[in-house]
Amino acid sequence: MLSIHLPTPQGIMTNYPLVTTEERPTVITPAFNRIAYAAAHVVIDPQHQGADWLNNPRIDWDATLAYRHHLWRLGFNIAEAMDTAQRGMGVSWEIAKELIIRSLQEAQTVPGADLAAGVGTDQLEAAHATTLEQVIAAYEEQMELVEQHNGKIILMASRALAKVAKTPQDYLAVYNRLLEQSQDKIILHWLGEMFDPALAGYWGSTDFAAAADTVLEIIANNVDKVEGIKISLLSKEKEVAFRKSLPSQVKMYTGDDFNYPELIAGEDGHYSHALLGIFDAIAPVAAAALNELALGNSGEYYRLMNPTVALSREIFKAPTQYYKAGIVFLAWLNGHQSHFSMAGGMQAAREISHYAEIFRLADQAGLLQDPQLATRRMKNLLTIYGL
Repeated sequence: MLSIHLPTPQGIMTNYPLVTTEERPTVITPAFNRIAYAAAHVVIDPQHQGADWLNNPRIDWDATLAYRHHLWRLGFNIAEAMDTAQRGMGVSWEIAKELIIRSLQEAQTVPGADLAAGVGTDQLEAAHATTLEQVIAAYEEQMELVEQHNGKIILMASRALAKVAKTPQDYLAVYNRLLEQSQDKIILHWLGEMFDPALAGYWGSTDFAAAADTVLEIIANNVDKVEGIKISLLSKEKEVAFRKSLPSQVKMYTGDDFNYPELIAGEDGHYSHALLGIFDAIAPVAAAALNELALGNSGEYYRLMNPTVALSREIFKAPTQYYKAGIVFLAWLNGHQSHFSMAGGMQAAREISHYAEIFRLADQAGLLQDPQLATRRMKNLLTIYGL
């Protein structure tokens, strides 16, 4: 039996016998009846970092693009250069720009591949933003790049806009202007402050109902330019309430990494599509579950998907913005990259007992593709921590 000694949050080392001891095949012929975007992470190149590695990390492009092929093979669309890719937390706009271009070019080599790119204002430091026109210009620069390369746009929330905007009307003015000039339909993104504290009060209010009214007005004003909206508030109740208020032609994309199984499954014919960071980490099991949902096998869908929720809640626990560390950790355990290091040294943002719990929960959810490899790598990490 394969086992490993792992630390608990109380600092006690306990023996953990693995549930899965053999390599798991990931051969899936995807046939989803939900649109499923996986927000993908980036792989840095730790051997060739320059002096400014905190702000300008070198990217391992081969490993980064290989991971996108892994997700495409499993049937997922890619949400590129989003917060999962450490936008604003180690990955600058200059790096994101190259990431978007390379990934859009790579998508053209894969029949049926779909990729949408995050458009924000991160080339404009929030501290230096003073006017709405500056924010609009920053958005326009990024929109132009994506459209020049025939990409689909996900309009990300802006720290600069959160700083400059004073009223809901300011948000209306900015979003109306951007949507009016977009060439194709756009996916909006409502990112809660638990993911980025700088976004508190986005849409001009800290009250959910008031903020929702502003977003719905933006959508109503531009309904022919909005494909859908991703909501990342970690609240099933808020997402369902908002979903009921959307025009019928506008899709809801869940960004709820706590309650995604039931939101995707839906009820009474109403459901959410998905645009999730956790899909990066749980892709093989999530793909199998989505196949079962498409076949009408809701029981099997939940049997596969439900065990991933405890894992996701651990990865996305507060402070939630550090969830990227758990995503990259699992990619390393599963052999998708040769190291566990991140842009900005973000792997140090979580404690060792957190990584130990991710190991346990990933095993229990059937997400250690090669348990022998994962166990060796977990032991190596424990050694670094003196355990």
